[in-house]
Amino acid sequence: MYPVGATSVCCAVCNAVTAVPPPGTEMAQLVCGGCHTFLMYIRGAISVQCSCCHTVNLALEANQVAHVNCGSCRMLLMYQYGARSVKCAVCSFVTSVGGSTSPTDLKFNS
Repeated sequence: MYPVGATSVCCAVCNAVTAVPPPGTEMAQLVCGGCHTFLMYIRGAISVQCSCCHTVNLALEANQVAHVNCGSCRMLLMYQYGARSVKCAVCSFVTSVGGSTSPTDLKFNS
């Protein structure tokens, strides 16, 4: 966190200076899909750009996401409702979810 009354905060990882939201602002958090840095943002934002790697992350509310275990390494994965598949960031396995009744999982090399 940051000191009470601070108007800005400096990231210890990338030295980016960010304005502190006004007191009482509801915050949310996510892990950057690009560099895995923990990000905090004002709840209700549609997307969040990481100040370390500049990846633009989709900011979903809890009721817009679902979870599934990777079909290969069993890592717990989070994906947006309506997605047909989700690619594991650990092993690159693509697990089918939702609309399909037959498991058509594919392994992609990346």
